[in-house]
Amino acid sequence: MKIKLTPKTYREFEALSPYENKKPIKQTPFWKAIMKFVSKKDLADCHFTYSEEGMEKLGENEPCLILMNHSSFTDLEIAATIFPKRPINIVTTLDGFIGKEWLMRKMGCIPARKFITDMPLVKDIMYCLHKLGTSVLMYPEASYSFDGTATKLPASVGKCIKMFKVPVVMVTTTGAFQRDPLYNGLKKRDVAVSAVVKYLLSKEDIEKKSITEINDILSDEFSFDHWRWQRNAHIKVTEDFRAEGLERVLYKCPVCGKEKMMHSKGCSISCSSCKTTWELSEEGELICSKKEATFPSGNYDFSYVSDWYRWERDVIRKEIAEGKYYLDIPVDIVAVKDTKSAYSIGSGRLIHSTNGFSLTGDGSDLAYSQSSKHSYSLYADYFWYELGDMISIGTLKAQYYCFPKDKSINVAKVRLATEELFKLNIPAKQASAAEAM
Repeated sequence: MKIKLTPKTYREFEALSPYENKKPIKQTPFWKAIMKFVSKKDLADCHFTYSEEGMEKLGENEPCLILMNHSSFTDLEIAATIFPKRPINIVTTLDGFIGKEWLMRKMGCIPARKFITDMPLVKDIMYCLHKLGTSVLMYPEASYSFDGTATKLPASVGKCIKMFKVPVVMVTTTGAFQRDPLYNGLKKRDVAVSAVVKYLLSKEDIEKKSITEINDILSDEFSFDHWRWQRNAHIKVTEDFRAEGLERVLYKCPVCGKEKMMHSKGCSISCSSCKTTWELSEEGELICSKKEATFPSGNYDFSYVSDWYRWERDVIRKEIAEGKYYLDIPVDIVAVKDTKSAYSIGSGRLIHSTNGFSLTGDGSDLAYSQSSKHSYSLYADYFWYELGDMISIGTLKAQYYCFPKDKSINVAKVRLATEELFKLNIPAKQASAAEAM
């Protein structure tokens, strides 16, 4: 999928009016049928099935908040299928509206800015639930999982659930990550996908429970490891390209400790420095070519992608604590301010340190900074709209999508660093309060 892109100078971009929020539109049966029809073939190809738990407790016309884990684009197709009669408004990133706002609004989508405090979004959800009488679907993780595990939820989710005062339904998918993982370049694999649709919280439950108790329940629901599930269930991915792109997640070699040396091809990933190779088995096990290889100590099983990624996070945390983490790179910049187009505004320099982000434009007045306390995570993506791997920062008025000129720069590492800097700069209690704002 591509995005409309228009070249502009930074001054021309600055002169544009920012997106003005509009009230959501109720999804009509016609557009709901279109979404279901478009999804039909893809879900048939992955032999999609689902089951329900306690859904008889939800009234036929009773609005609810639907929370869903986020693994791939298949998730949206699933949602369009498992709620055939229920009108739903869908929280969707603002860049998804570019060049097709009319269509997205007709389908009931609500624009959101990822990892930015977005009060207009909260108001839009309230309007849908209590004025339009529709249910609202949102992916509280905000981004696809990089490593096949759950992304930490902000404390604000529990606060919003208390505010919304409607039942909560949880949709948990399995197989969607194995079928279409983000790292694998949008190549679909032959894996069956299923989902469980569960009535999670009633209005009475929400009223009685504290925000902390609600967040604890959500934390349990959003606790999964798709790699462990695959091996435990003996799910086979037989495609001969299954490891391609895996260096986007596993960017640091655990044997020699070097970065920018990992490369993948076919079913294997290897380090060009120490020549260690791992074969990704059909059941998702990383099998090391060197039986004598020495791995870092700790509670890690490097045969799992998820454990390897967790080790990378721990290394980042240590680098930050020791004052060693610092990123200073040239980038190409795409900026978003409205839904008419994304704007290519030239090149610049992106710095990431303990102070947060700093972005300046080459030969322009662009000078944007963002504190490490700004957000608990980062909008980073692989092959964003076929333009490249990117790092996004910004405010409600303008978002900047930075594409490293050096293609060996790993955006997953920057996302990990952002999350760990937030934790270190804001103690746990303050972090929960900040996330809930």
